[in-house]
Amino acid sequence: MADLNPRIEISFLETFICSAFAACFAELCTVPLDTAKVRLQLQRKIPTGDGDNLPKYRGSLGTLSTIAREEGISGLWKGVIAGLHRQCIYGGLRIGLYEPVKTLLVGSDFIGDIPLYQKILAALLTGAIAIIVANPTDLVKVRLQSEGKLPAGVPRRYAGAVDAYFTIVKMEGVSALWTGLGPNIARNAIVNAAELASYDQIKETIMKIPGFGDSVLTHLLAGLAAGFFAVCIGSPVDVVKSRMMGDSTYRNTIDCFIKTMKTEGIMAFYKGFLPNFTRLGTWNVVMFLTLEQVKKVFLREVLLD
Repeated sequence: MADLNPRIEISFLETFICSAFAACFAELCTVPLDTAKVRLQLQRKIPTGDGDNLPKYRGSLGTLSTIAREEGISGLWKGVIAGLHRQCIYGGLRIGLYEPVKTLLVGSDFIGDIPLYQKILAALLTGAIAIIVANPTDLVKVRLQSEGKLPAGVPRRYAGAVDAYFTIVKMEGVSALWTGLGPNIARNAIVNAAELASYDQIKETIMKIPGFGDSVLTHLLAGLAAGFFAVCIGSPVDVVKSRMMGDSTYRNTIDCFIKTMKTEGIMAFYKGFLPNFTRLGTWNVVMFLTLEQVKKVFLREVLLD
C-alpha cells in the first residue's frame, strides 16, 4: 500500500512482515497515549455531595501524570505485550491485504488512479477481516490498560497478557475473547478506511503537486491527515468498544450506546479525543514512515533479482 506503482512487485508475505513490523514499532512509541485514551473513555462522572462531578483523570497530560504518579512509569505501558500481539496480527493483515483486495475490486488490468470509493471499500473489508482474527488481543489489551491503582491487598485480575488469555477462557469461556466484536468490527473497519484510504488518496494527491514526490515530507503529511480523519470518524465506536471490553455490565452494543448517551450525553463519545488524536496522529506518522522505509528493502531486492 505504501508504494502505489503497479510495476513494482512485492509479495503478500513481504508486505505482511513490513506492515507488522511498522505497526509494532508505532505501538511501542505510542502505548502511553493509548493507555491515557482508554482511561478517559472508561471514566464515568462521579457525583459528589455538592452536586459537582470530580473526574479522576483530566486531559491527556493530566491522565499521563496521574497514572505515572500512582502506578509508576511502567503503568503507562500496561497492555503493551497484548498491543504488540494485536499489531502483529491486525496491522499485518489490514495493510497486507489492502493492495490485493483493491486490485481484486478494480481488476488486475486496471490502469490509472483507482477511485476513492474503491479504496474505501477495500479498507473497510480488510479492517473487518483483520479484527475478526485479532479481537482476542484487543480485548486483553483493553482489560490490562483499564486497571488502575488498586487498594492495598487487592490482587490484579491478570498477571500479564498470556495469563489474561487463559483466565478469560477459564472464567468466561472461549467466546468471551470475542466480546465487543460488533463495535470492534465497526470501529476498525471505519478507522481502517479513514486511515488507509485517506493516506492513499492524500499521498497520491500530494505527489502530483510540483516539488513534491515520494518523500518523507509527503509520508508525514499524509500520515498526520490519516490520523485526524480516523479519530474524527471513529471516536464514537471507539468509546463504545472500550467500554464493552472494559466493563461486562453492558448487554450489547446498543445497550452500551444508549446508556452512555442517556447518562453522559453526546460528548461522552468524544472523551479522550485529544489524546486519541495525539496518539493516532503520532501512530500513523510513525507507522507509515517506518512502513515506507522498510518496504524499500524488499522492493530493492525484488528489482535486483
